[in-house]
Amino acid sequence: MLLYAGIMFATAALFAVLAALIYRGKTDLIHDYHRTKVTDNVAYGKAFGKAMAVISMAMACSGIVALFGERVMWIAVWVLLLGLLGGILAILLVQKKYKGGMF
Repeated sequence: MLLYAGIMFATAALFAVLAALIYRGKTDLIHDYHRTKVTDNVAYGKAFGKAMAVISMAMACSGIVALFGERVMWIAVWVLLLGLLGGILAILLVQKKYKGGMF
């Protein structure tokens, strides 16, 4: 439980830092391939950063739930999975809006 929570908090912190950097305009942290055909880098960076923040928040929330004990670990895992699904969906929507699709 504590190990899982620690891993979730550390990973959430890393994703939060990356999300903040991308949100503030450091879009070069996103692979070049994903930035091709993007014309509005400022709006793209803000949207992508918000999507990454969703993933970070899911990890942090999962870690918080895990602190309540082994009996609720399944809830922590579901919080993580649903949050990751939401964050990935948000990134896909950002890619579709600003690039026209993933490819």
